[in-house]
Amino acid sequence: MIEPFGNQYIVARPVYSTNAFEENHKKRDRHHKTFLDHLRVCLSCSPQKAKRTVLSLFPIASWLPAYRLKEWLLSDIVSGISTGIVSVLQGLAFALLVTIPPGYGLYAAFFSTIIYLFFGTSKHISAGPFPILSMMVGAATVRLAQNFPGNTGSSNNSTSNSSSLDDYKVTVAASVTVLSGVIQLALGFLRIGFVVIYLSESLISGFTTAAAVHVLVSQLKFIFQLTVPSHEDPCSIFKVLYSVFSQIEKTNIADLVTALIVLLVVSIFKEINQRFKDKLPVPIPIEFIVTVIATGVSYGFDFQTRFNVSVVGKMNPGFEPPNAPDVAVFQETIGDCFAIAMVGFAVAFSVASVYSLKHDYPLDGNQELIALGLGNIVCGAFRGFAGSTALSRSAVQESTGGKTQIAGLISAIIVLIVILAIGFLLEPLQRSVLAALALGNLKGMLMQFAEICRLWRKDKYDCLIWVTTCIFTIVLGLGLGLAASVAFQLLTIVFRTQFPKCSTLANIGRSNIYKNKKDYYDMYELKGVKIFRCPSPIYFANIGFFRQKLIDAVGFSPLRILRKRNKALRKIRKLQKQGLLQVTPKGFICTVDTIKDSDEELDNNQIQVLDEPIDTTDLPFQIDWNDQLPLNIEVPKISLHSLILDFSAVSFLDVSSMRGLKSILQEFIRIKVDVYIVGVDDDFIEKLNRYEFFDGEVKTSILFLTIHDAVLHISMKKDYSTSKFKPSQEKDGKIDFTINTNGGLRNREYQD
Repeated sequence: MIEPFGNQYIVARPVYSTNAFEENHKKRDRHHKTFLDHLRVCLSCSPQKAKRTVLSLFPIASWLPAYRLKEWLLSDIVSGISTGIVSVLQGLAFALLVTIPPGYGLYAAFFSTIIYLFFGTSKHISAGPFPILSMMVGAATVRLAQNFPGNTGSSNNSTSNSSSLDDYKVTVAASVTVLSGVIQLALGFLRIGFVVIYLSESLISGFTTAAAVHVLVSQLKFIFQLTVPSHEDPCSIFKVLYSVFSQIEKTNIADLVTALIVLLVVSIFKEINQRFKDKLPVPIPIEFIVTVIATGVSYGFDFQTRFNVSVVGKMNPGFEPPNAPDVAVFQETIGDCFAIAMVGFAVAFSVASVYSLKHDYPLDGNQELIALGLGNIVCGAFRGFAGSTALSRSAVQESTGGKTQIAGLISAIIVLIVILAIGFLLEPLQRSVLAALALGNLKGMLMQFAEICRLWRKDKYDCLIWVTTCIFTIVLGLGLGLAASVAFQLLTIVFRTQFPKCSTLANIGRSNIYKNKKDYYDMYELKGVKIFRCPSPIYFANIGFFRQKLIDAVGFSPLRILRKRNKALRKIRKLQKQGLLQVTPKGFICTVDTIKDSDEELDNNQIQVLDEPIDTTDLPFQIDWNDQLPLNIEVPKISLHSLILDFSAVSFLDVSSMRGLKSILQEFIRIKVDVYIVGVDDDFIEKLNRYEFFDGEVKTSILFLTIHDAVLHISMKKDYSTSKFKPSQEKDGKIDFTINTNGGLRNREYQD
């Protein structure tokens, strides 16, 4: 019963151990589904389930019939045109990161968007090339291209080898894309999209920041127009920087000046778009404007002939026929493909989650995997490269009023027009301009360096994950860096649980509230009682740490006390049998002064016997181990009589930790310290019962619902003067403890 009184309350209920609670409250018989039950449901079929499955696999069938033509169409058209222009330019720019001709970036921009239209569940993200994924695909492409016959290892090969090398790179990139898509598709159909949870926000932020650094370094050769050898081993970024700056005197000034001007203009207008996004009807399409101007200037003044600049070059209209992927590439790039699949899904799902929360619609992670996987498979078949979603492109689609993926369809049509009809107009465009556009989209990622200070203030572990991930990725490269970062992140989780912040609790304000006794002033601790809290799971890796922390909290080792007492008991029993020991009301009287050392040696040789429970039933007297013992036998004295273990934050124990925990409890029980475990849930208790944790020594009666229940039980059992219990009350077991409105403890007897 709860009696409210202002902002305080009075709780009237019995003191509950777990056994007493189960006696008074009958549990339901619940049927827990087995694997076969889940499999039976999965394999069952009904018209309703078939309909749900179809709508799940084809989300467009759910939202297209409900499309509000008059309200949404104009907004989607405006958004689609704006997004399509950005998609064209980013497709061309990000193709340079893959080290393939820019025209193939248009295929990646087109097919990813079309497939996502039918299978994606987000209404606002723009599927297509993403700079980090392009960089990861490029890393695998460059590594395999090093073994291509005739490859000199530089960015400028002879004319005879250039075409065949480009074709091989396109094949490698397409094969990597297909395998990444297969992995995503398999994960989606197996409903294990949850694996992305192992990529935390801090890890993704640190990884994308480091990848942005890689993108920045990789574009320097296009901005300076230098011949830079390919490096794909660890620390390759430093070798690339050395190659760039060692031949900086060979820089093409026209490319450099053009890139710097474009980068400056794009950065300024992007800042304007950001600051005045609430006042501008649509963002200023600065990339499109700059591209048109740069293409016109390059064509009008014939930059390619006059200044020897590198341009986009020949762009064949239309699509190339689909090609089967190279299976040999699969064997060489399986690790890269898995990393690409995970990073692509993590980025797309995180961006989609932001918009789904903002606009209040559901998102299906497994279906997103299917959509991205199918998009990559189709894209790779048509010689595109892996895609996800670019943050800037999705922001354009959402901020310009896009309501559904009809905006994505319009953007795909814009890309299609460029592929089929007007792509040739971009042939004079300098590659340095595309490199500058790619760098212009990295601002948001590079600004993530500011996350270090924020994370340091909020969580040191997350800050360490961010910094370590960034360093690993920069130094080791994208693939190895991501693998090492995930391993380090999991290691931090193990570290946090392996070394939990255990604490000793005490009563605060003489109420039912128990807090760390180091944190507050008004603390009350019952004499002879310790309350120990462990805030993490207990398993094989931290059971030793738990034991040591518990020993530190109580101030002694129970095993050492047990062995000392058993040694002393053996000596006392030997003296008593020899008639050398007498017991008087005032204590022990011994007729000898010393004991031979051989007795001590005998005990050490039978060390296992000393760990057994203390048995004094054969003695005609009782031994008070805290009193004076005969012959000055030294046994450490302890004042602790009750130990409460707060396991409310312990979610599980494994077999090894159960064995260790039982050993710890037995050691305390054998030295007459009552142990109580509080706060555990029913599943925890069920697991203990399955393991046969309880026996004649460690009994189920040690389990209590709360700390306060255990404390009040100890108060009754030890008959503290502060508890003021009547003997009849303790025998009848009808004690009801309440909390006064002033915070103190009182008791009252039940009325039958």
